[in-house]
Amino acid sequence: MADPDPDGNGNGNEDGQDGYARADDARAAVFRDRLADRLVAEGAVTTPEVAAAVRAVPRHVFTPGLSLEQAYANQVVFVKRDRSGVPTSSVSAPDIQAIMLEQASIQPGMRLLEIGSGGYNAALMAELAGPDGEVTTIDIDPAVTERARRCLDEAGYADVRVVTADAEDGVAAGAPYDRIVVTVEAWDLPSAWIGQLTPRGRVVVPLLLHGMTRSIAFDREDDHLVSRSTQLCGFVKMQGTGSHAEEGLALNDGDLVVDADDLRAIPDAARIEAHLRTPRAEQWSGIRVWRWEPWDTLPLWLATAFPGYCQLTVVVPGAPAVPGPPGAPGTEPLEPALAVATPAVATATGFAHLIARPSPDGRIELGAHAFGPDADALAAELAAGITAWNDDQRLGPGPVITAWPIDAPVPQADLLVARKHVRLAVNWPPASM
Repeated sequence: MADPDPDGNGNGNEDGQDGYARADDARAAVFRDRLADRLVAEGAVTTPEVAAAVRAVPRHVFTPGLSLEQAYANQVVFVKRDRSGVPTSSVSAPDIQAIMLEQASIQPGMRLLEIGSGGYNAALMAELAGPDGEVTTIDIDPAVTERARRCLDEAGYADVRVVTADAEDGVAAGAPYDRIVVTVEAWDLPSAWIGQLTPRGRVVVPLLLHGMTRSIAFDREDDHLVSRSTQLCGFVKMQGTGSHAEEGLALNDGDLVVDADDLRAIPDAARIEAHLRTPRAEQWSGIRVWRWEPWDTLPLWLATAFPGYCQLTVVVPGAPAVPGPPGAPGTEPLEPALAVATPAVATATGFAHLIARPSPDGRIELGAHAFGPDADALAAELAAGITAWNDDQRLGPGPVITAWPIDAPVPQADLLVARKHVRLAVNWPPASM
């Protein structure tokens, strides 16, 4: 298709304002097609319906002030930050929006609720639900909903209902919903979200679990939810009643941070620092992964296997484990496998974390560093956990995650994580023979 504005200035012709608008519309359509083609090629879009929605919705209307090139780039656009510069509202990257819409499997005529308003995603949902469907989008920030309302009207989606409220209680006026799509990171699943689903409804939610955020498609089954698919993702955090302050232990005067779902399950900072002052043990697993390969099931597998599972972040690059005389145990820099939230294990008698080193074939080998009285045994156990994941789960379907009301009995759980409203049960499929 020829570019109607080859010089890129956005004018296209000199026939007056209507001519300018027609040229810009035509150029935007070219960029929408290119974006859709890219998302299809990369696997984020897998159905003709989602591809058609991407080709139809004018994303540039929801990203004012950006060029068409920027508006249709596969990147997040932050539209509001707090006083510290932390993003509080965004138009998410097109690929993760497409992935979540594919997870949602929205059908024509469905009643839909979006939690977290940017406008663009609600418009995509409206395209998928069609003229017989209904879309409601809610956000706690009136500035965000005002902007969403304005952009939706300009883009031609005046029928989308925009609500300003805390999403903890959902939106009862539009319930029950066939689909709820959450576009902010959630730590919990409020009872209203489950209660406002149809008996066989689905909620797609970026859920923070043991240091990683996964977009999980949950189907309702009576009083609980059952996962159908998971994808790694990242979103701005939930505000209001559903917000959750991250818990962490600051070590070495803030050079290091250890966090866990429940800090009561691991030793205190003084005990961990004492472990880090001891000689280091090292154990390599022999398990190699490609740098681009998703191995996000490993942390959850290790959390299942080790009660003291936590995550280690080195805040200051090159920071030693603990201060002390040069050459003393613990003064060498920590070398975790990841820059942030490296899987780790903290016990009364040791502390260990995941490490990685390059292999000649371009992959990285995974292993463990450990400290404390039981350093050798703990390093070996963590390396064995990596091997067990490789043998039993690496190529498998991943775990099934169920969400049960906090006061309901949970039939079975390899790992159980309590939240305010639900308990999350993680169950791994049996090892293949």
